[in-house]
Amino acid sequence: MLIGMLAGTFTGLVPGIHINLVGAALISGTFSILAGINPIYLVVFIVAMSITHVFLDFIPAIFLGAPEDGTELSVLPGHEMLKKGQGFQAVYLASVGCLYGLFIFLLLIFPLYFASLFIKNLPGTIIAVGLIMVSLNMIFLEKKKFIALFIFLLTGTLGFIVFGMELKEPLLPLLTGLFGSASLFFSIKQKTKIKRQKTGEKMKIEKKRALFSSAIFSPLSLFLPALSSGQIAIIGNQFAKADRKQFLFMLGTITMLTMCLSFLGLFLISKTRTGSAAAIKSLIGVLDWKIFILIVFVILVSGFLSFFIVNFLSKKFLIVLEKINYSKASVVTIIVIAIVTFLVSGFLGLIVLIISTLTGIYCISSGVKRTNMIGCLILPTIILYLI
Repeated sequence: MLIGMLAGTFTGLVPGIHINLVGAALISGTFSILAGINPIYLVVFIVAMSITHVFLDFIPAIFLGAPEDGTELSVLPGHEMLKKGQGFQAVYLASVGCLYGLFIFLLLIFPLYFASLFIKNLPGTIIAVGLIMVSLNMIFLEKKKFIALFIFLLTGTLGFIVFGMELKEPLLPLLTGLFGSASLFFSIKQKTKIKRQKTGEKMKIEKKRALFSSAIFSPLSLFLPALSSGQIAIIGNQFAKADRKQFLFMLGTITMLTMCLSFLGLFLISKTRTGSAAAIKSLIGVLDWKIFILIVFVILVSGFLSFFIVNFLSKKFLIVLEKINYSKASVVTIIVIAIVTFLVSGFLGLIVLIISTLTGIYCISSGVKRTNMIGCLILPTIILYLI
């Protein structure tokens, strides 16, 4: 568990290194180097790594503008707070949300167990219709509806093409380009300067509506594949009416719940909604109740410890960030992303990264929400269930 937390800290802090990469490497190595290790140990490692990653991932997302799928919405409100000297508070709010997400997860286990008995074998057409409705809801919330629809279809087509390629880890260049490097290029262009950050004060916000929305809408991720925590947060915010700070808190809660519920989904309906859950299924197949209880224990312990780790490291991160040129840090981050993409996905992955980055830049310039770019996952999923 501790080694998994260490790995999750690394994957969370380094842009472009996703837990799915580690999980895939773990599975491919299971038959050679790791052949003699009890799969239960690997399961514990994956769960601890995943939970820690969710906490730590908000640091580069908010401080560097290099998010992964799920934290992409934290970039805008997080950056605004960072420019005002409240970067630590932004990460703190998201991490508190993650902590609350752990306890809401415990409360949802039994209700979702009974719900799964009725919708365990949900027809593919129903799932596709559900995804279409969620996507249309997101598009109709935009002022520029036609541009939002165009971006959704554009990124959806891009995703469909990328998934059809012989590409190792296609999500790495696709999502990193759309949500990560595109934002970094804008930071360079705007010559963002970081004010001295306030790390002493911790903000208090009204949490009830955000927590209620998170508990009600997060289970959508269990039954509608490809639905990101960012999209669920947008749906939840229609009810919560959260301000910038409350939204960061709610996004942390929903992002954590989405990860935890993916393990519950593997136990209840034998479906994988995250790369981590898919890796566990490859290792041990369907979960029995004893292994699930072990997973819940690891979630709680690693999550509780990660809360303190993220607050400690965010202060250290800010000390370094205040001393360096932010534009230069963004350039270095882009170079790291490009190198990682080339090493993992090859030259073809690098081309996908460039195309995805240009698409992301167009979306940011168009003035619509970046969550419309999650069409890269949703549209291929809709097509898959309709064919």
